[in-house]
Amino acid sequence: MASDPDLRKQLEQFLERLNIDTICVDHPEVFTVEEMMPHVAHLSGAVTKNLFLKDKKKKSLWLLSVRHDRQLDLGDVSKRLGLGGGNLRLADEALLLEKLRVRQGCVTALALFCDTDQSVKVVLDHDLTHGGHQRVYFHPMTNSATMGLKPDDLLRFLKETKHEPVVLSFD
Repeated sequence: MASDPDLRKQLEQFLERLNIDTICVDHPEVFTVEEMMPHVAHLSGAVTKNLFLKDKKKKSLWLLSVRHDRQLDLGDVSKRLGLGGGNLRLADEALLLEKLRVRQGCVTALALFCDTDQSVKVVLDHDLTHGGHQRVYFHPMTNSATMGLKPDDLLRFLKETKHEPVVLSFD
């Protein structure tokens, strides 16, 4: 069920062209943050969980990246984004594959380099960018690895892919 290995290579080349320093840990394929944590617990920084969402009324698409241990209320997130309560839902896998070229279990902010028409809006946990973490960790287009980059490099990556993040505090 892992994603196309060529996409990981393309992502790595994209990050290299931007001179973004990454560290990567390969591990068995995982489908939840809980399954992943034993493989990445030794890493210094913030591990993320990522959700690919659709606003049922406006049909807009959202990628939400938060610290892995956050409890999320999508109704609250929806209201804070001005979408009205209860409008955000998990988008289906076909849409995820079409827009970000990854499968469920592989959702990652790093897949935004595939969103060339910038149709996906990004929401970042304030703690990821301003929490003083050495690195923030995402899947690199596959759920059999975890890649870390510096918070400033994450913001630069988003800028280079023309995705201006909405930064929300979840404390």
